Amino acid sequence: MRVRSVICSLGRSGYMHRDLMAIKSGAKQDGFVFHGKALSPGFQKIVEPATIVSVMLELEDGQIAFGDCADVILAGVAGRDPAFRGEDHIDYLRREIAPLLEGRDVAKFRDNAKDFDQHRRGGKPLHTAVRYGLTQALLHVTALAQKKTMAEIIAAEYGTAISKRPIPILASGHKDDPLQLDRTILKRADLLPHASFTVVKDHVGLEGEKLLAFVSQVSKRIRQIGDADYKPRIHVDVYGTLGELFDMQLAPLADYLGQLAQAAQPYGLLVESPIIADTQDMQIASFEKLRSLLKEKGIAVGLIADEWCNTLEDIKLFADASASDYVQIKTPDLGGVNNTIEAVIYCRAKKMGSSHGQRDRSFSSHLDAHRTGLLAGLHAFQAGPRCR
Repeated sequence: MRVRSVICSLGRSGYMHRDLMAIKSGAKQDGFVFHGKALSPGFQKIVEPATIVSVMLELEDGQIAFGDCADVILAGVAGRDPAFRGEDHIDYLRREIAPLLEGRDVAKFRDNAKDFDQHRRGGKPLHTAVRYGLTQALLHVTALAQKKTMAEIIAAEYGTAISKRPIPILASGHKDDPLQLDRTILKRADLLPHASFTVVKDHVGLEGEKLLAFVSQVSKRIRQIGDADYKPRIHVDVYGTLGELFDMQLAPLADYLGQLAQAAQPYGLLVESPIIADTQDMQIASFEKLRSLLKEKGIAVGLIADEWCNTLEDIKLFADASASDYVQIKTPDLGGVNNTIEAVIYCRAKKMGSSHGQRDRSFSSHLDAHRTGLLAGLHAFQAGPRCR
């Protein structure tokens, strides 16, 4: 089966871009927006509606496969590509990339995905969002051509087993919305609430008191309204604020994580991005030392690496160093979804947990189906730290 035609269309994503550098530099919040100058590459405003390019592949039999070129909320941070603007990419997708897809045999996903993930334009790789969308469409089109699910295609081509149980999902909610927290508890989310703590003074507290109170309240609310057998893990993403609070002094930071673990009891605690260092080497070294300190102190907190851990190559570096309990595999940051598959398999081989980047929210509904198929095809996939 071959591709008969290619359609590319601009669209709005499901969420926003946020300039983390500007927010951390003191931009004034006004409701959902921030006032001040944008600082990260690709940003014109601190908060901007994100855009996508939807790529549709029509097969010879009339079936149509979909893929969305989308990126993450915090684009341009810690080694990521600049914020994706669909209007800057759609012309060359139609003019240069579509002809490479038309007439292509789509019997196999893996080789086709590699071709487009490694494609160069002007000697440079395509934007990660473009590679992401193209390879989504290629996975979907192969599944349609073979009349199989995407999970079956992945399992067959990568030698994985299809999961026979639900994949644990992180429910992401705003820290200031207690009703949202209640809904995720009642729906028995496996991990919650993420909540995004980005500014030390406002979100963590100058003594760490605000984050401690938040974790304690989440634990209390789970006990109050959750089912008796409901045992989720509490997951908070702190965007490097703990490193800022403790001036990158890891021993007191580890002690503070111990306080957070106490506040979370009787539930497990996962902390994402406790620090964001200036370079990748510093990030890996800091995570290694912090993890070692937690082990020495007997503190049961799962560390998740995100920033500076973007591409397949980055993930391999963190896994080889055993720098964290988990790596956050934000699928758009890896470019082709073939890289996400390889990353999960590599983490499993290194006995490191991996969590899937669900929280960028830059997706349309049919992309959710792509992620579901991807996860189901990777029996090895873990949605939280191995210390559970």
